[in-house]
Amino acid sequence: MSSKIIQALPELIENNIISDEIAQNIKTYYAKNEVAGTSRLFTIFGILGATLIGLGIILIMAHNWDNFSRLTKVFLAFLPMIIGQIALGFSIYKNKSKTWKETSIVFLFFGVGACISLVSQIYNVSGDLESFLLVWIVLCVPLLYLTKSTSAIVLHLIFITYYAFEAGYGRTTTIPHLYFLLLLFPLPSYIKMIKDNVKSPAVNILHWLFPLSVIISLPVCIDRSEGVGFLMYILLFGILYNIGQLPFFKNKSLLKNGYRFLGSLGTIIVLMSLSFRSLWRHEFNNVHFDSLEFYCAVILFIIAGFTLYFSDKLKEGKSVNLFQYVFLIFSIIFMFGLFDDVLPTVLVNILLFTLGIMAIKIGTDSLSFGILNYGMLIITILIACRFFDTDLSFPVRGLLFILIGAGFFTANYIMLKKQKTKIKN
Repeated sequence: MSSKIIQALPELIENNIISDEIAQNIKTYYAKNEVAGTSRLFTIFGILGATLIGLGIILIMAHNWDNFSRLTKVFLAFLPMIIGQIALGFSIYKNKSKTWKETSIVFLFFGVGACISLVSQIYNVSGDLESFLLVWIVLCVPLLYLTKSTSAIVLHLIFITYYAFEAGYGRTTTIPHLYFLLLLFPLPSYIKMIKDNVKSPAVNILHWLFPLSVIISLPVCIDRSEGVGFLMYILLFGILYNIGQLPFFKNKSLLKNGYRFLGSLGTIIVLMSLSFRSLWRHEFNNVHFDSLEFYCAVILFIIAGFTLYFSDKLKEGKSVNLFQYVFLIFSIIFMFGLFDDVLPTVLVNILLFTLGIMAIKIGTDSLSFGILNYGMLIITILIACRFFDTDLSFPVRGLLFILIGAGFFTANYIMLKKQKTKIKN
């Protein structure tokens, strides 16, 4: 796209649309962007190269491992970590480029993991994958603070999520509380990146990794009351959505705002599953108020309240977005569900239908085809779900689908006309 614009500059100057000075400023702007893009690409390939070199060293050592003495094995076990430390120290001391630092950190991170596993194998140290991951992660925590490295944060988030999955899934006696402590360590660097408005694809990836890590790891807190798990997820998605509504994220596209996307989609998925009466009948009859998950739900409710307050206080305009208040509404529905299964089912269906209408309204007001069709899709899926627990005849079902299809076409056609009118005006 930039090359086409630069090629069109002489014609624009000739027709007196822009001046020579403006044309030169445009060329300078795109030249800077091309340099930044090349630097980012070089960083990515540098990290990939460091990973491949590390794996290659490990494979070479593994091939000849049995022929080495114990002392040689220990030296080779520490060698990748030592090389990584020297490379990182050199890059910091000489203030090398970001590519140097990111590559060194990735190499050192995997060097630490290789060292731990090899030393354990040499001296026959017993242990499981859970303890191995925990030691590896804790030893690499200082990497989060040595440089402003996004690679260190990405690796940290991936491996603590893996640790939570390994330690907590399928177990009823072990809750990996350390996961939530480890999740706090990269937050200062991440928040600073947000405050400094760092524009980087790696930072955009972090906007997805942080919420995904918590979403994947939350089930480790569910022990006895699975019904409370639904409340926990609604509260978590409420937190994520309201974070996505903060001024920094508000005007970003969905690809750069994982909080709003995952918060909205997750809310709809959980509510859609709770639109069936059978879940209220079987999952909410054994709620324990003295359980770990209930205490977690209380903490999540408090955090959700704070995020709602700040997102509402800092937002521009007075328009009401129902998605921000879903966690409050569902908390009330949840209390009804402790005593009855019909009323909460009806209320959840009404809430879903209202959210669909709200999404259609937001899409129409902002002339966004994506949000408009998202709202239509919510209503369509809700109606389709009701086909499974109602006795409607096939002709009636067919007529409903025809009406829904016509609604999709009409809504998009009206939106298109409004968009064309706006462009003309």
